[in-house]
Amino acid sequence: MILLNGKEFSLKFKDNLKEKIEKVKEKYNVTPGLAVVIIGNDPASEIYVRNKIKGAEYVGMNSFTVRLPEEISQEEAENEVYKLAVNPDVDGIIVQLPLPKKFDTAPILSKIPVEKDVDGLCSQNLGKLLVGEDALISCTPNGIIELLKGYNIDFNGKHAVVIGRSNMVGKPISILLQKENATVTMCHSRTVNIENYTKQADILVVAIGKDRFVTGDMVKEGAVVVDVGMNRVDGKLYGDVDFETVKEKASYITPVPGGVGPMTVTMLLYNSYVACLRNRGINEL
Repeated sequence: MILLNGKEFSLKFKDNLKEKIEKVKEKYNVTPGLAVVIIGNDPASEIYVRNKIKGAEYVGMNSFTVRLPEEISQEEAENEVYKLAVNPDVDGIIVQLPLPKKFDTAPILSKIPVEKDVDGLCSQNLGKLLVGEDALISCTPNGIIELLKGYNIDFNGKHAVVIGRSNMVGKPISILLQKENATVTMCHSRTVNIENYTKQADILVVAIGKDRFVTGDMVKEGAVVVDVGMNRVDGKLYGDVDFETVKEKASYITPVPGGVGPMTVTMLLYNSYVACLRNRGINEL
């Protein structure tokens, strides 16, 4: 069994991205800018925001953090995002989710223009991904593909099973796996006898949000297992995969933490770099 070390691989990816950004700065006097909006004071969200800003600074991007009190109105929140949308120094915008319950999330996210949607979650970017056009790709799915490629995982003709059908992970990763010539089966919480499908998987991606849902007896010998889950139980962090039993079967497996998570942040930075170049008509990818 080989660990798919997202933390280690993401550092290499960020070092490469840092070099690219330095070249763009020198040649075009342009620095990518990433803006993060956080509403309220959720401790978990604060940690995620710090990691994103720290990553942006590491690769040489400008970072903008907009912290808004929970007491602001829906309209004020939308206006703050719109200000970033029209700011020429900002290439990428993310709104840290989930928002406090009083807010309607969709109208706030709709203020992010497609060319600055570095989370890759707006309907335009998801639609472009579906039909094969250039798009800003959802960060977690894109990070999974880059991580697997980094370990020379062969997709061609493999049977990939995805558990979870969210717009954030399940749907886009299924499209990306098909683009890599895998044959994809999608499962979810309503799938009957789900183990019948997981046992067939050469590549198993689990993003269902249930603590240690996939166990060793559900996994094919030699499978590549990607665990997207982040579940906190009694102060400890667990994935959607029971690591201790599944590692005995898997040829490759992502740990939690240190697997998919670091790649998600890294691909957010990459998307911001891509957005910067596209927004300025620079061909340096």
